[in-house]
Amino acid sequence: MTRVWQWNRPVTVREVLEDLQQERSIAYTTVMTVMDNLHQKGWVRREVDGRAYRYTAVSTRAAYSAALMNEAWSRSDNPAAALVAFFGMMSLAQREALQDAVRMVSPNPVDSSADNPAGGPEGNPEDGPPEPTATAAQGSDPADGTESESGR
Repeated sequence: MTRVWQWNRPVTVREVLEDLQQERSIAYTTVMTVMDNLHQKGWVRREVDGRAYRYTAVSTRAAYSAALMNEAWSRSDNPAAALVAFFGMMSLAQREALQDAVRMVSPNPVDSSADNPAGGPEGNPEDGPPEPTATAAQGSDPADGTESESGR
């Protein structure tokens, strides 16, 4: 799959073979079998091109990684603890990437800086904390046994 994702276009068994042979000796039939297995599993689609097939990835590498993380997290008996452990394994660069990603998917994030000490929308203690957004309620909630099928 790495080769198919790297090329980011339909590829033949011959092209993947030639790419792999730059690093090691491998047989055409081995690559053909692996590509066929990936097709059977639904990871790639193929279309006839002359006497060969051209294979295309069904999803991006990022989408595949996200689905794996979602599946692992949803199977945890303690999702919060699993996330804390996962975040603890992250490098500084990974944590910064995570913060960037959260900012990208969060609609109008609330600023919790010192100029808003009460946590309300205008910093007025009578306003109270902001209401949760609809985004936070979407997706899966492994704590109550429900989960979204979008990641699978």
